[in-house]
Amino acid sequence: MHWNRIHFIIISVEFPDSISENASQVASGVKEAAWHHRSKMEISAYVLQVKATDADDPTYGNSARVVYSILQGQPYFSIDPKSGVIRTALPNMDREVKEQYQVLIQAKDMGGQLGGLAGTTIVNISLTDVNDNPPRFPKSIFHLKVPESSPIGSAIGRIRAVDPDSGKNAEIEYNIVPGDGGNLFDIVTDEDTQEGVIKLKKALDFETKKAYTFKVEASNLHLDHRFHSAGPFKDTATVRISVLDVDEPPVFSKPLYTMEVYEDTPVGTIIGAVTAQDLDVGSSAVRYFIDWKTDGDSYFTIDGTEGTIATNELLDRESTAQYNFSIIASKVSNPLLTSKVNILINVLDVNEFPPEISVPYETDVCENAKPGQIIQIVSAADRDLSPAGQQFSFRLAPEAAIKPNFTVRDFRNNTAGIETRRNGYSRRQKELYFLPVVIEDSSYPVQSSTNTMTIRVCRCDSDGTILSCNVEAVFLPVGLSTGALIAILLCIVILLAIVVLYVALRRQKKKDTLMTSKEDIRDNVIHYDDEGGGEEDTQAFDIGALRNPKVIEENKIRRDIKPDSLCLPRQRPPVEDNTDIRDFIHQRLQENDVDPSAPPYDSLATYAYEGHGSAAESLSSIDSLTTDADQDYDYLADWGPRFKVLAEMFGEEESYNPDKVT
Repeated sequence: MHWNRIHFIIISVEFPDSISENASQVASGVKEAAWHHRSKMEISAYVLQVKATDADDPTYGNSARVVYSILQGQPYFSIDPKSGVIRTALPNMDREVKEQYQVLIQAKDMGGQLGGLAGTTIVNISLTDVNDNPPRFPKSIFHLKVPESSPIGSAIGRIRAVDPDSGKNAEIEYNIVPGDGGNLFDIVTDEDTQEGVIKLKKALDFETKKAYTFKVEASNLHLDHRFHSAGPFKDTATVRISVLDVDEPPVFSKPLYTMEVYEDTPVGTIIGAVTAQDLDVGSSAVRYFIDWKTDGDSYFTIDGTEGTIATNELLDRESTAQYNFSIIASKVSNPLLTSKVNILINVLDVNEFPPEISVPYETDVCENAKPGQIIQIVSAADRDLSPAGQQFSFRLAPEAAIKPNFTVRDFRNNTAGIETRRNGYSRRQKELYFLPVVIEDSSYPVQSSTNTMTIRVCRCDSDGTILSCNVEAVFLPVGLSTGALIAILLCIVILLAIVVLYVALRRQKKKDTLMTSKEDIRDNVIHYDDEGGGEEDTQAFDIGALRNPKVIEENKIRRDIKPDSLCLPRQRPPVEDNTDIRDFIHQRLQENDVDPSAPPYDSLATYAYEGHGSAAESLSSIDSLTTDADQDYDYLADWGPRFKVLAEMFGEEESYNPDKVT
């Protein structure tokens, strides 16, 4: 048993006047009410109470006593004549049968007697819905047809269960009952139509299975516990899906093909094959071809009928280690139906390149290096694809193994060290050493190479820090190219040419200054900038005497040309030891003035002498009887750290022992 809610509205209330002075009036113009009823409703269920008022004096007879009655609405409802309470008159009122009811109510004064005044009103009563009906499928089995090419997730059909309730009471949920064939499909509810939409969850194949059967259950989402006794609120139907055959493209046996081939394999060598089949009922032959996208695909060819892949060009792993392209298969009966698969080809390495020493090819060694000192760690590089665990071995070349200045120590971890074998090196004896190092790999066939390392001798401090190296050692690490060196040399030559041209112009300018006066050639002497016999001797000659014409008339000899007569012997009186240098120069000037063979410019004569009379004795090293070997420079080491470098430079000759040099 259950209750329905009933709403009613009083449309109008109007009572005309009667014997009484005032007619009865309904208390309220509009009323709303709700009530619950059961499916098998009990009689006299309360719905609503109406009330009419009368303005007459209630103490005067029966003029104000109102009586209620139903003029329309029977046999569904009844009203209490005195209280105006409306009640149901029939059981089992069902909204799904009739939802709206209209009841006409009359209110009459004078206790309902003849002559009393009456008023009427209309009450509209609506039955509200409750979930008292389960969903029901209109048929027990649904048939659907689906093409095998339908994409996953697509809707393949709809089914519907009917629920006479309304609103949320009519909302239905669909579920596939677990069983045969149900795992390939899914079902969801369309909220607008309350239909069950069946969707494809997995791909279908007509050649594998042609039909699927499963059950679908429909149930209400919002249940009312008061109606559980009425039975289960759900229904079940059977769905049968038939798969339709569709002409499909060929299917490859693998989703990806991986192949391997050695580099330098002869052209035309078959390295693998692909296989595709037409799975339709009327099987068709298949053709294969490469999906040409780049020029790199031309390295391989495929047999259109057999599907075998062969090399079309020589392969080089160092150039390309892996090829990735696609192969397309099409049906002969319908070339438009094609399928594609990716091909991955790895090029295997052949040991064709020898290992080489890694940079640097050059290193330095200090002059004060000790035997057994590691001056450089070297490693090897191989252009081949080294397999796992490949080892490189290092050793000294046989031609350098006799009394070597350096040797190679193999550390057995693909590295080696350059080790010194002498107690000290000398740049003066040898600035560069060339060490041949042999490196072998462990692949088959074994490859080896000889790499020459350049070792430069440098001057270092006691901590091993390099102070200076030879010129070649300075430029080698820079890595300048031949073109850069040529450009630098050209710049230096241009700068030297500019300097020489500048000096020549300066000298030309000085010469022009000396020849400013052409009237008397003797006047040129006053413009000559060189000094005579002493550093400060600016009065070594009398210019006035040179300009005296009387002297020229008396001598009758041209001073600017060499005379034809024989030269007279020059008389030079002995010079006393204590004679002043100025007097000595003046005496020499007088001798040149009277000597016709003497040059006219006395300043061109340089007066300098060296003799035993000097207190400093001779400064020349020509007559020195001692050599550098006789000198002892050990005292330089006692002068302190500021003379340390000087002491090492003069002391290295003593520490050098030619017998120890290899």
